Amino acid sequence: MDVLILSRLQFAATISFHYIYPPLSIGLGVMLVIFEALWLKTQNPLYHQLARFWTKVFALTFAIGVATGIVMEFEFGTNWATYSRYVGDVFGSALAAEGIFAFFLESGFLAILLFGWNKVGRKLHFFATCMVCLGAHFSAIWIVVANSWMQTPAGYHIVQNASGPRAEITDFWAMVFNPSSMDRLLHTLCGCWQAGAFLVVSVSAWYLLKERHVNFARTALKAGLTFGLATSLLQLISGHTSAQGVAKNQPAKLAAFEGLYETTAHAPLTLFGWVDEQNEKVIGPAIPGMLSFLAHNDASKPVTGLRETPPENRPPVNWTFQFYHGMVAIGFGLILLAGLGFLYFWEGSLFEKRWMLWLLVFSVLGPQLANQLGWFAAEVGRQPWIVYGLMRTSEGLSAVVKAEAVLGSLILFTLIYLLLFAVFVYLLNDKIQHGPDSADLTPTGKLAWPTKN
Repeated sequence: MDVLILSRLQFAATISFHYIYPPLSIGLGVMLVIFEALWLKTQNPLYHQLARFWTKVFALTFAIGVATGIVMEFEFGTNWATYSRYVGDVFGSALAAEGIFAFFLESGFLAILLFGWNKVGRKLHFFATCMVCLGAHFSAIWIVVANSWMQTPAGYHIVQNASGPRAEITDFWAMVFNPSSMDRLLHTLCGCWQAGAFLVVSVSAWYLLKERHVNFARTALKAGLTFGLATSLLQLISGHTSAQGVAKNQPAKLAAFEGLYETTAHAPLTLFGWVDEQNEKVIGPAIPGMLSFLAHNDASKPVTGLRETPPENRPPVNWTFQFYHGMVAIGFGLILLAGLGFLYFWEGSLFEKRWMLWLLVFSVLGPQLANQLGWFAAEVGRQPWIVYGLMRTSEGLSAVVKAEAVLGSLILFTLIYLLLFAVFVYLLNDKIQHGPDSADLTPTGKLAWPTKN
């Protein structure tokens, strides 16, 4: 097989598997802050139980996320050495900032979060929880900044040296606040918050179906549905602003999202369908003028079509189209599901609707699938560029790595990742089956906690 295809498959496999866990850690981090803040405010011991239980799940996802992320760091040097030399100044700055602002902050307070229960005061423990949550968000910020620079480079110049051209930063803050970074950051964080919220919703709904830990599950479900609905609605807004940025900065990608070949005023928004790339048309129902309105807030303005881009610079259109529309469909589905669940909860009828509880159990898959599809749409839609408009993906490969070596490591990594995933599912299921620890409460139902603050 071709070394380019194998190298792309390997990186796609490793990053897709890794991307299961950081969104859960970030989303659960916010849920931990919510539960512990509610405990401090209300003194309701159920919130203490919730914080203790979900801290254990957070620790599991955090550990697997760290382990699976290490491989990608090596792949930059082994499979993509030319690319790494080209963007080393940019990526080095962003990844160094991640180490300083994220890893140091998380590692400094993680032990207090995990082992400080009943050993430090409540306020100090809550502060540690907030810092771990903030550190997880800082990690996302710098990773998204680095990736967004690949989509919309800014604040740099190209210098020539003995090993070839190299991008060097001329304005650090222009690099950080490149044209797509803030829109993409909010969109990414919303997906993370959804992942955490719907995991809480899923486990809580399962407990209610099994009539286990009922008060615990009801309290968690209320918080999870509220946060899940809020973040799903915010995700809709962030997705709209992000798509407008794509229309401005990467018009070929937006055209691929919608299978639009001809530059068109009153451009239609295709709801679903199939792109016939040979005949350059999309087959499926569409809403006239809606794409122009969403892209420019004006249905009469034209949207740039793919025919404005040379064929060799176009992304794989049908793949990009399907990934994008799959993400959007799941996003609207999560809004509907969270909205119905929230409505039924406040009506008091949710706990009698077993069909709805089962839907909520499986809702945990929605954010994961949407996050993966959104990532695929963004990265495949950028092709054939690894740095948009500057370096083609084929130019970023290492010169000496052979296809056989990449194939062998791809098979090995896949087997290891499958084993890690099996371990994760086993341990997660064990924690869910065990449920909240009743030892967190005294026989009177009051919280066992030191009196000091």
